[in-house]
Amino acid sequence: MQGHSSSEQRAFTRESIVTALLFALLLLGLPLLLASSPKIFEDGDVSWHIASGRWIIQHGRIPTTDPFSFTVAGRPWVAMEWLGDLIFASAFTVASYRGLFLVVATALLALNCILFLHLRRYVGAIGIASALVAMDVILGPFVMARPHVLVWPLLAGWTALLAEAADTDRPPPLWSTLILVAWTNTHGSFPLALPIATAAAFDSLWESKWRQWRAWGTFLVASAVALLLNANGIAGIAQPFKIADLGMLPLIQEWQPSAPSVTPQFYGILLLGLGVLLYKGVRVPPGRLVLLLLMLGLSFSHMRHQTWFAIVAATTIPPLFRTKPLAQFSVLPLGFALVPALVLRMIWPVTPSESAPNPWHLIAAIPAPLRSQPVFNSYSFGGPLILSGIRPYIDGRAEIYGDAFVQNYAAIADGDWAKFNDAVKRYGIRWTVLPASDTRLIQELDSSPDWQRFYSGKAGVVYVRRNVRPAH
Repeated sequence: MQGHSSSEQRAFTRESIVTALLFALLLLGLPLLLASSPKIFEDGDVSWHIASGRWIIQHGRIPTTDPFSFTVAGRPWVAMEWLGDLIFASAFTVASYRGLFLVVATALLALNCILFLHLRRYVGAIGIASALVAMDVILGPFVMARPHVLVWPLLAGWTALLAEAADTDRPPPLWSTLILVAWTNTHGSFPLALPIATAAAFDSLWESKWRQWRAWGTFLVASAVALLLNANGIAGIAQPFKIADLGMLPLIQEWQPSAPSVTPQFYGILLLGLGVLLYKGVRVPPGRLVLLLLMLGLSFSHMRHQTWFAIVAATTIPPLFRTKPLAQFSVLPLGFALVPALVLRMIWPVTPSESAPNPWHLIAAIPAPLRSQPVFNSYSFGGPLILSGIRPYIDGRAEIYGDAFVQNYAAIADGDWAKFNDAVKRYGIRWTVLPASDTRLIQELDSSPDWQRFYSGKAGVVYVRRNVRPAH
């Protein structure tokens, strides 16, 4: 008997070690790997978010009009991601790109740990590992040093609280709505919070024969009030809906419809997940089913919504399988490994390569006299120009420029020479900075007697009007 017990104990120990190594990889290794990719800086919006946070710190308030461009200077602007901008600006001021990496890594680590702590009550190691890997693979292309990453753990925590509440027939405590106060001031995805809460409330009330309708009603009202605590007021609440109604969205990559050719991993995991659900005969409660179908529809309409679907699905679907839980496994030892892992990664240099979203060598080559004169720049260069103190023609805050302006810009970038010359006359354009991909416009500039190439580099090219003589 004693030998048999020792054998079982050794088997249990080996299983525990394997499980610990597995979750060390998933909870620490995978988030750090995603955050360490140089692609997290490959977006021009990273720079203007930093500049916006710096402006808020310097002025002690949130901007209400555009302080950066010269084409729409002074136009009303709703800086709805102001809290995220503050976080990224502070991190960048303290530790440059390493600071941005640390913020992104922390958000991803928090997301994975929240999902693990939630799922271990319902499913075993295989179920948890499958959910974490599926979610992270879908999120991978969207991991950037931008505010949307900061609300991923908020979304996971909110969904987990509500899913657990639906299973216990009572809403979460009212203090949990404080999550929404942070969410509504960090990113414009906050309207998703109410459908998630409504779905959980419906499932709970449906199963309990509406016994807790007053408690759930109070919670839903408190949630709505929490979302209204937006530092931008009513304008901040309305802004996400105004952006979703813009006609320019198909011109912006992240707002384009989903396609298997762009994000094949999303479609692969979606089909695999549906197959498993059908094979196992899992019943999805009606409220959560409607919620997932709604979010799936959003994912098809705009690829940026794939992230919200992935997080909500990873939080709500695995518990429905009800396999043997992993509740006895402690994540605390992994927590002790977190600090040295982050410290070791912070020692490693973090420098984005020269590119259109990070054209720092190109910008350094632009002489001071030219920097103060009106420029026609590509969309991706807008953020870096703002961070460098140069007022852009356009940048990633597309909503502030409006549909007509952005569509006119897109035509110019595609080589419409007549519209380019109209813009030159209207705004007094003296120079241009373009990526090599704007081939048609570059060909027009090269062949024009009015323009001369001033600088060529890996990130792009600079042209100057021939009657403008920049001094080095």
